Amino acid sequence: MSVEPVKALDDNYIWVYTQASDAVVVDPGEASSILTYLQEHNLNVITILLTHDHDDHTAGVKKVLEVYPKASVIGPKETERFNTQTVAPGDSLTLFEQEVKVLLTAGHTSGHISYLTNDMLFCGDALFSAGCGRVFTGDYQAQYDALKIFSELSNNTRVFAGHEYTETNLKFAQSLAEYPEAVDKKLTEVSLLRMQDIPTLPSTIGQEKEINVFLQADTLADFKALRDKRDNF
Repeated sequence: MSVEPVKALDDNYIWVYTQASDAVVVDPGEASSILTYLQEHNLNVITILLTHDHDDHTAGVKKVLEVYPKASVIGPKETERFNTQTVAPGDSLTLFEQEVKVLLTAGHTSGHISYLTNDMLFCGDALFSAGCGRVFTGDYQAQYDALKIFSELSNNTRVFAGHEYTETNLKFAQSLAEYPEAVDKKLTEVSLLRMQDIPTLPSTIGQEKEINVFLQADTLADFKALRDKRDNF
């Protein structure tokens, strides 16, 4: 089994989780790039996973289904217009004979979910490398709770986030009066990758604990203050 990123839109990643010739596609925000990738690699889509209802994560669903009409679509209630199966936090499902747990990771949207299987976390816009999603709902408690869920995962859990925001997030961390020591080294590594147009993801939970100032926020008030600063960075 493998997981590969497909670039989409300005800075999105559509993740493709494969076993042999079968593929699970996560958050297809547009169709052309993912369909090209699937056809070039002779892959058959069996499932589409959705984390939340934003166009840059769902706009490609219908066209993918036109090419792969037998694929199932699994997502939260907020994406139910696309879903063949609607899941809720605490549910589990099976993909490639592996259990996938559904986690509530709200805040960015009210029903945002993430999928955890083995050491892989597909977290949409709830967690980024060195950052987290904007709290469009205004429910900072929900986003803070999501970060606490992430921080309790195994350090070797790989983080497959929905956007390439790592470099900007690390530069934001450097703008703070105090920031984690590991940020400087990581930013050097990330800048070299981005100069070559190489993805900085996946990260790991262990790595995020060292560089992600949002995961390190001790209180809800601390988190909100950081998020407000990041919104205006």
